[in-house]
Amino acid sequence: MADFISIPTLSGDAQFDAYVATPAGGEATAAIVVIQEIFGVNEGIRRKCDSWAKAGYLAYAPDLFWREQPHIELDADVPEDFQAAIGHMQKLNQDQAIRDLEATIKAARLALGGTGKVGLVGYCLGGRLAFMAACRTDGDAFVAYYGVGIDGLLDEQHAIGKPTMLHIPTADGFVSPEAQAAMHAGLEDNRHVTLHDYAGLDHGFAAEMGKRRNEDAAELADSRTAAFFAEHLA
Repeated sequence: MADFISIPTLSGDAQFDAYVATPAGGEATAAIVVIQEIFGVNEGIRRKCDSWAKAGYLAYAPDLFWREQPHIELDADVPEDFQAAIGHMQKLNQDQAIRDLEATIKAARLALGGTGKVGLVGYCLGGRLAFMAACRTDGDAFVAYYGVGIDGLLDEQHAIGKPTMLHIPTADGFVSPEAQAAMHAGLEDNRHVTLHDYAGLDHGFAAEMGKRRNEDAAELADSRTAAFFAEHLA
């Protein structure tokens, strides 16, 4: 079962929507928050939630663009949509987005009865936010796919206290080789962080649908993510 619900902000003065998918039996012992790309909570992100629900998790995808425009859905393969998505990303207050992710973690834990663990997985912009969340929130495990600008956040990595995994395509057009080298140099000694490189692959290789997807690499990365969450959200 899946639908949109409203989640109160941490300050309690507003609400934002999140897509929520629940396991067929309705019972889950852990939750996963899927953090959107720059294209909003579109069909691809909703499919990822549905897949996690089929695996037995309670899955959330919060609408992080809601302050500008609720329910944005864009297609990465449409040039006009891609340019619009860049604009939405540039307008996003990422510190506010982290607070909205904190509110989503809180809502997920409440739905689990207060004791379940919550993992976060993000893509593109969401990958960056997943890394920020690993540094700033009380989630239980974090996964970032082709996160952008993480090399500029390395001074926060000392705050990571929970298992964190990064999927890094080496031919990412939005993350330079120099940035990738800085990520490896800055994170490889952090005992909480695991890095996986994907040689020759570009940004978006694990998109659920569309031209960017590389089936073999997506399946490999997703299997690693599934095993990671199975271990750390148990």
